[in-house]
Amino acid sequence: TITDYCQQNALSKTTFYAARSKLNASSESFVRAKVTKHVDAIEPQQPIILSISKVKVSLPPTTSASYLGQLLRELA
Repeated sequence: TITDYCQQNALSKTTFYAARSKLNASSESFVRAKVTKHVDAIEPQQPIILSISKVKVSLPPTTSASYLGQLLRELA
């Protein structure tokens, strides 16, 4: 109850009701935002970097697995 809450938190009922009234008054001026357009966040993908001996190859992250496998076989 409010009485119990006020006793536990060392508040007078007058202070409690004044704070509640102030809170209710300020929440009436709250304006709810509306989503007008949903945009998916896209994290930039890092390139695939192969370092073999003194050779460094940078490939786009969209490189197919089959191409990557063929390249690794050729470089081995």
